[in-house]
Amino acid sequence: MMTVSGQVKQTIASLQGTKATLESFAAIEQNTRTKQELHKNIARIEGVIKDMEKRLGVLEFEEPQYKGF
Repeated sequence: MMTVSGQVKQTIASLQGTKATLESFAAIEQNTRTKQELHKNIARIEGVIKDMEKRLGVLEFEEPQYKGF
């Protein structure tokens, strides 16, 4: 059974992969408007990642036995 902190870490890793994919698309996209939309969504994902990393810090502080898992 995966802990909540484990699930958050897994979600962060998945979001980082999604961000990398969008960055790859943005690097090769020729259409300026599409490129702008990709960058806008990259920024949104970065915000979600930062929020989840903060939440993970709180979880690990509250439940230190899960730190590092």
